[in-house]
Amino acid sequence: MTSNNDPGVPPVVGVLGGGRMGAGIAHAFLIAGSKVTVVERDTASADAARDRIERALGKSLERGSLKGSLNDWARNLTLSTSYADFSSCGLVVEAVPEIWDLKSAALQEIERNLSKSAWLATNTSSLSVDGLAEQLQRPERFCGLHFFNPVPASKLVEVIISKHTGDEAKTLSLKWVEGLGKTPVLVNDAPGFASSRLGVAIALEAIRMVEEGVASAGDIDKAMVLGYKFPVGPLALTDIVGLDVRLDIAEYLESSLGPRFAPPQLMRDMVANGELGRKTGQGFFTYES
Repeated sequence: MTSNNDPGVPPVVGVLGGGRMGAGIAHAFLIAGSKVTVVERDTASADAARDRIERALGKSLERGSLKGSLNDWARNLTLSTSYADFSSCGLVVEAVPEIWDLKSAALQEIERNLSKSAWLATNTSSLSVDGLAEQLQRPERFCGLHFFNPVPASKLVEVIISKHTGDEAKTLSLKWVEGLGKTPVLVNDAPGFASSRLGVAIALEAIRMVEEGVASAGDIDKAMVLGYKFPVGPLALTDIVGLDVRLDIAEYLESSLGPRFAPPQLMRDMVANGELGRKTGQGFFTYES
């Protein structure tokens, strides 16, 4: 089963990590016509990733954006717990949590299992692509592909070019994004890139306003949606991304760019209390399970 998208994607793609972002990336490549191998840390996580991806495919079929049956599309999906199964992939996208040591080790292990002609990308939303590249044997074949949550609905992918990224990798990465039916923006490596840096800055100020009692979360978001044409308010978006994820990014940006990115105490308290947003049912807003 293939899609009607421009066949600009590699025929076989790997994704490390089948959580919300990894599953979304796998879904995007599947519907663009790639065969996709997702590697997870254990069998239970791999089974959960399969369920997540197949649910996304099912929703696409229900909306009529895909033709055929779920079995037609799911047969191009492989779940594994072994990095060795990346050996046949033309491209592997790493999508593990935003923890430097975890990402760096994962990328090095992926590279050890890739053919020398394969390409490697990280889905980091804030960590230094230059720094990650410097840990690799073939940094010229590496770049950042920052997908946005939820991946199926988002039309944007931020392509991050490190000082080591080769011209061919740069050209191909733009082609891959367009092959997914999405729009690439090209950014040189810098803390937070373009999107995370601006998005987190707005979100942190909105959280400070709640903390200071300037206005309610709902009214702050309404002001940005109705007054500035944001598609979703900065606090609702923080709930979608996850307060824990944004806290990690803010702490990294604070260490790189200074105190203007210092996380508000309210944010720290909410994360400590497990109020992480949509995934826990409670953040700045309350969500039904």
